[in-house]
Amino acid sequence: MGASDAEAVELTVVDLRWQMVLDRLGASEPAFSQGALAAFRDRLIEHDLDQRLLERTVELAKRTREFDWRKLPKHLHLAVDSSPLEGAGRVEDTINLLGHAARKVVACAAALAGRSLEEVASEAGIPVLLGRSIKETLDVQWSDPAQKQSALQEFVAQLDSLERWLLQRMPSESAKPPLREAIEVLRQLRIQDLEPDPGGGGARLREGVAPDRRVSVEDAEMRHGRKSKSKLFNGYKRHLAVDVDSGLILAGAVTPANRPEETALPALEKDLAAHQRPLATLYIDRGYVSSPLVERTVAAGGEVICRPWVARNGELFSKDEFAIDLQAMTITCPAGQSEPIRLGSTVQFSAATCDPCPLRVLCTDAASGKGRTISIASDEPLQQRLREASATAVGRMRLRTRAAAEHKLAHLARRQGRRARYRGVRKNLFDVRRASSVLNLETLHRQISMRAQAHKAA
Repeated sequence: MGASDAEAVELTVVDLRWQMVLDRLGASEPAFSQGALAAFRDRLIEHDLDQRLLERTVELAKRTREFDWRKLPKHLHLAVDSSPLEGAGRVEDTINLLGHAARKVVACAAALAGRSLEEVASEAGIPVLLGRSIKETLDVQWSDPAQKQSALQEFVAQLDSLERWLLQRMPSESAKPPLREAIEVLRQLRIQDLEPDPGGGGARLREGVAPDRRVSVEDAEMRHGRKSKSKLFNGYKRHLAVDVDSGLILAGAVTPANRPEETALPALEKDLAAHQRPLATLYIDRGYVSSPLVERTVAAGGEVICRPWVARNGELFSKDEFAIDLQAMTITCPAGQSEPIRLGSTVQFSAATCDPCPLRVLCTDAASGKGRTISIASDEPLQQRLREASATAVGRMRLRTRAAAEHKLAHLARRQGRRARYRGVRKNLFDVRRASSVLNLETLHRQISMRAQAHKAA
C-alpha cells in the first residue's frame, strides 16, 4: 500500500482490511510497534527470507490448478531487464558533501564527549560548521576561481585542524565505532574529491570524476548513473528476471547506478538455481551481453536473443561492409583484400594495400601511410548470429519478447515509485523482492480470474 512503518502501525487499528488480514477484527490496539516492523525486516534480510518469499509465490502458482503450470515448458525462457531507482540519500556538491561529513564527525564527537556541537567545532578549529551552511559561512563569490580556491584552502585547513584535534583529544574514541566510521567517510570524500594543486596551492577540486565516486554521506552505496547519454540519475539500478511463459518474476537484483548491467546477472543466476529449470532462452538487453552467463547459455546449447551492437562509421564503410569468415578466421574488405583475425583484437589492413585502393576515400579518413582498422569483438560469433537474426522479420519479432520484462519493470516502478524506499543495496533488494512477490500474486489472481470467466462463458 506504500505505507510507511509508522502508518502501518496506525492502519492496524483504523483500517478493517489490515485487521482482516491480521485476523484482528475489532482490535483497538496496534498489532505491533514501529520498531518491531524494522526488526522483523532486518531478520528477513539476514536470512534471505525475502528471496524465499518470492520463491513461494512461484510454488503457489505451481499448486494452483487454474494456473495450469503443467502446460509450461520444462526449460526456462527468461527475459532480463533493468530500470533506474533514484537513491534515498541526499546528493550534494563537493563543498557541501565535505561539510555534511565534517558536521557528522563533530556531532558524533560532541555526543561522545557530552558537549554541544558548537563547543566542539570551536575548540577543534572548524568554525565553518557554526553557520547555517558551509558556503554561506565561507561567503565568497563562488563564480570567481581565485575566491573559490581561497575558500577551499580555508575549508581544508579547518578539516585538517579537526583531524588533529581528534587525534589529540579523542584518540581512543577515534579508533572505534561510531566515531571511526564518521571519520572514514570524511577521509574517503577528501580523497575522491580533492587532489594536490600542481601549482603548489595546497589542495584543489579534482578535475574529472573519481572512479566509483561516493555521492551521498547518508547512503554509501548509491552512485551516479545514466538513463541515456544525456540523462543522469543518482541511486541504483533494479533488475528483474521474468519467466516469459508464466509471466512470473523469478528473481530480482539491485546494483549501484554506475555498475554495468552484466554485474547483476551472477546474483540473478544464483537465485534462479532454486527453481531447477535449465535455461533454454535468454532475452536480454545489450548491456548484459558480456556476462559469463551468456557464454554458458550458448555453450550449453541455449539461445540468446538480443539486439546486436551496431557498427557505425559515419559516411564511410562500416564494419558491416566487411565480410568476416569465422571458420577461416579472416576478414575481407569491400575491395576484396583479406587479413587474418583473432577474437578480441584489432585488425589493421596494411598501408601498402590501402593507399593505392580506389575505394580508400569511401573507407577511411586515416592519413596516408596508415591502413583501415577493424575491431573484432571477443564475442564476434555471437554478435554475427545476432546481426543475422535481427535482419529477419522473425528475428525482430523474437526481440520484442523481452517486453515481458519491460512491462514487469513498469509495474514494479508503479508500485515502488521512482525513488528508493531505503538506503543501501541490500535493503532496496528486499523492497524489490517484496514488490515482486505482490506482482506475482496479482499475476496469479489475474490468471485465475481469466480462467474462471472462460469456464463461466463456456
